[in-house]
Amino acid sequence: MLKIGHTSDSSGVSVMEDRSVPSRGEGIAGKLLLLIVAMLMCIGIAVVYSSGAGWAENKYASSEYFLWRQLVFSVLGILAVLLVAQIDYHFFWKTSKILLFLSIGLLTLLLALKAVHVISGAARWIGFGPLKFQVSDLAKYTLIFHFSRLITEKQGYIKDLNNSYYPLLTLLMTVVTLVALEPNFSTASLIALIGFMLMFIGGVNIRHLMTTASLLIPIAAVFAIAAPYRVARLLSFFSGDEKELSYQVVQALIGLGNGGLFGLGIGASKQRELYLPLSYNDFVFVVIGEEYGFIGALVVIALFTGFLICGLIIAKHAPDNFGKYVASGITMAISLFAFINIAVACHLLPTTGVALPFISYGGTALLFNSLGVGILISISRYKKRELDRAALSGVTERSLS
Repeated sequence: MLKIGHTSDSSGVSVMEDRSVPSRGEGIAGKLLLLIVAMLMCIGIAVVYSSGAGWAENKYASSEYFLWRQLVFSVLGILAVLLVAQIDYHFFWKTSKILLFLSIGLLTLLLALKAVHVISGAARWIGFGPLKFQVSDLAKYTLIFHFSRLITEKQGYIKDLNNSYYPLLTLLMTVVTLVALEPNFSTASLIALIGFMLMFIGGVNIRHLMTTASLLIPIAAVFAIAAPYRVARLLSFFSGDEKELSYQVVQALIGLGNGGLFGLGIGASKQRELYLPLSYNDFVFVVIGEEYGFIGALVVIALFTGFLICGLIIAKHAPDNFGKYVASGITMAISLFAFINIAVACHLLPTTGVALPFISYGGTALLFNSLGVGILISISRYKKRELDRAALSGVTERSLS
């Protein structure tokens, strides 16, 4: 393994703890990650068209409405991955504080607009006309960036309660509370879980984490039963009586059962339009299972498992702690959302409203996740870029001498 030194950027972060030649596993992980994401997007285009054609015809007078939008956002997503992969991921070190406080400001603005206009239901989107996005998607990633920076900066005293744990916990609970008040309890819970996992990986005192968890779980339970629809979901899940299952869960299980081993065939789903609500979004995995069968569902699970493994490899071999924490956070975020969506479709978890990354219909969520994938690839390529620069510099110096 060839070493070429250690440097720090202007912010003081150690940008290269080990500029080694990437191992075979490191080099393949980034390329395989891109292939996996492209395959998931292709599956998403096919399944969204199949599951959403009828809904689009009724709502927009065009059966191809969802198809073209999903296709356009998938292409933009791939372009975003390739573009961001060329950017030095330390850019997000320098901008993490600005981005996080921008997210907090937008979350606060959403709640203020909801209060002023007395909007019923959830307030999750911001933007103008067709250009809208869920602020929680932005907040999730900016929290990962700034948490990674703070944990890196505080490594010398990471187990200190006042100077390390309390500042991290305050930021995390600020974002989680604002997202929960939208209300978006499922996303808020997942953001909290990602934050605690990052602190654990970063070396925060485990007793501090356990004490906080013991206090937050009862509070979360009270918040979960504060809304009638969440109570209904929980009762449906824990009742154990088939007659008490919610309509969505019943139709989802029927759809998965219809698929059998090899599925009914492309476009042959019986549940997608007449029976299963949001078949092109929250329950898109059911359509995959019905049309492509157990084999098709297993392929999707295998792709997300491959994504998780590639992300962990990139995190393990990251050039510095900041890269390791960012890669870990992004990998956990996308993988958690994927496996929870699949678990909900299979009635292994209560209904949450969490979409399936890269497959469920939705443009801005796909673009944010593509941004995350681009950063993962940037981290995986950083050593090679630095090595190439050093080699070029050495050749230039020798030629001049």
